[in-house]
Amino acid sequence: MKVILRQDIPELGSAGELVEVKSGYGRNFLFPKNMAIPATKASMNAIEEVKKQSEQRQRKLRKEAEVIKDRIEKISLTTEVLVGEEDKVFGSVTNGDIAELLAKEGITVDKRMIELENPIKALGVYTLPVKVARDVKADLKLWVVKKT
Repeated sequence: MKVILRQDIPELGSAGELVEVKSGYGRNFLFPKNMAIPATKASMNAIEEVKKQSEQRQRKLRKEAEVIKDRIEKISLTTEVLVGEEDKVFGSVTNGDIAELLAKEGITVDKRMIELENPIKALGVYTLPVKVARDVKADLKLWVVKKT
């Protein structure tokens, strides 16, 4: 069954796109939630308007993401951690901790968007990638220092 998506659906397509789905998925999920419409000749003509709206929304989101990226790259965060002998850190600094530090600076970012492979367990300066939008990444500078 061919349908036209009314909104972006991960793993399926973006708004205004013509996609092939199983008929049960279309009838039982996409149509009742108003996420897609059947692909008819009339709806194919209406698809252009949906595409224009989607492009405008994407441009707006991209512009907002660029502003957030600039703010993140201008700041330098510092976190203090307890350390023992030979500067061994008690615990670790996780992406949740970093998200809280960003929130204190007025930047709201989901902790899953901070691409931290492993929690930080050593003192030092780190540059962490933060995924602001689908194709916008910012580099965040984080200082992990000894608590005095």
